Parts: sequence; C-alpha cells; structure tokens
Amino acid sequence: MTFPSTARDLALLVTRVAVGIVFFAHGWQKLFTNGIDGTAAFFDQAGVPAATASAWFAAVVELAGGTALIVGLAMPVAGLLLVINMIGAFAFVHAGSGLFVGEGGYELVLVLGAAALSLAVVGAGRFSLDHLLTGRQPAQRRHQHVSA
Repeated sequence: MTFPSTARDLALLVTRVAVGIVFFAHGWQKLFTNGIDGTAAFFDQAGVPAATASAWFAAVVELAGGTALIVGLAMPVAGLLLVINMIGAFAFVHAGSGLFVGEGGYELVLVLGAAALSLAVVGAGRFSLDHLLTGRQPAQRRHQHVSA
C-alpha cells in the first residue's frame, strides 16, 4: 500500500512534533528543573563518565534537538545527535534495569532513539523548515536556441 505524499508528510510532522516535545521536555528538566548540578550528580551516581560535561551534552542536545525536531530543522544532524544521546542513556543508565520504564528500564530510550534515527534518515518532510530552506528545487530551465 502506498500513501499519498501529503499523508506521508503529515505523519512525519506528527512524529517530529511528538518526539520533539518529549526530547525538549527532558532537556528542559535537565537544564532548568533539576539544573546541571543535579543532573551531573545523578549522572555521576549512575557511572556516566565526565558527569558534568555529559549533563551539559544531554541537556543541550535534548533541548535543541527537540526544538529542531518540532520545527523540522537540520534533521540528519539533530537526529544523529539525539541517537548518540540515547545510546549513552541506554548504556550508562537504563540497560541493566530491563525493558520497562516503570522499573528504570530502556523502553522509552529505545523508542526515542529509533524515532530519532528514522527522522535522521528519512528527513523532516514537506511541512518543515528543512523543506522551506532547501526542499524547493528551481524549475529546470529550458535551453533556448537563438537563430541568427
């Protein structure tokens, strides 16, 4: 089954906005609710290397990356940075706790990472800043022959 391009672009928009809101909220929480010091203390306790630098990385990538997903800007870069962030969250915080998020598991990290990877590869779609800035191709110019 093939969906019309408008349906595909709407699905990408809904996915980008939903996933972007979650990333943005987590970045906000790390930066402003818990603060970098609180986030770094948690990261240190969880065994995350360079806890303060990692806290800054996670907070900024989640906040800026979430914003980028919402507006559809720089999808390959934003998506891959978010994937790297989720790999770190999986490896250092959630992997040993099983699947379910209620038990500290990795289900949310897995879904967010997979969604970010998909968006990095597929792109933002037509309803995005990426499309507005780079997606419109100039009409091909026809060569006109001038007769003498």
